[in-house]
Amino acid sequence: MQMEKRKDKWNDLFELAMYATAAVCFVYFWVKGIPAKMFQAVLIVAVLLIIRFVVKITKTTMFAALRFSVLLFIFITMFLANEFGFYKVIPYLDKIEHLFSGLILCFVGLMIYMKASEGEKAAVPNAKVAVWFCLFFSIAMAGVWEIYEYTTDSLFGLHSQNGSLVDTMTDIICGTISAIVTSIYLAFKAKQRKMPLIDVQS
Repeated sequence: MQMEKRKDKWNDLFELAMYATAAVCFVYFWVKGIPAKMFQAVLIVAVLLIIRFVVKITKTTMFAALRFSVLLFIFITMFLANEFGFYKVIPYLDKIEHLFSGLILCFVGLMIYMKASEGEKAAVPNAKVAVWFCLFFSIAMAGVWEIYEYTTDSLFGLHSQNGSLVDTMTDIICGTISAIVTSIYLAFKAKQRKMPLIDVQS
C-alpha cells in the first residue's frame, strides 16, 4: 500500500508537470502566432481535467500503474506527437501509440466492468464476460478516438489523420490487434484464476 501511494505521488508530479508544460506551450505558440498549437495545449489540459472529473464522479480508484500509463500515453500522443511534431522524427510513432492504446483501454474496460458489477450484490463477476467486455470496449474506443481526431481536424484545421482513410483504418486495426492480444492474455490469466486487478469466477 505504501509503495502504491509513493508511485501515485510521482504520478501527481508527472501530471502537474504536464499542466505546466501545456501552459508554457500555450504562451510560446501565442507569441509565435500559431492558433492550432495553442488549441492543442488547451486540449491537453481539457483531457487531463476530464479524466480527473470522470474518476471523481464515478468514485473509481485508478491504480498507479494504469494512471502512469494513461498519463504517459497523453504525453506521447498530445505533446510529443502533435505539439512538438515528433511524427516526423520517430517512424511509425502513430501506429505505436495505437498499439499501446489497445492495451490501456482493455484495462480501463476491466475497471469499468468491475465498477458496474459493484452494485449487483448477488452477482459474481464473470471472467469470460469481463474479457469480452474489455475486448469490445477497447475496439469501440479505437473508433471513438478516430471520430475525435476527424472532428478536431475538420473544425480546427489540425492534421491528426493526415486527411487519409488509410491512416484512419490502420490506426483502428493497430488498436484492435493490441486489444485482441491483451484480451487473450486476460483470458489466459483468468483460467489460472490470476486475472489482473480482480479475482473473478471463470
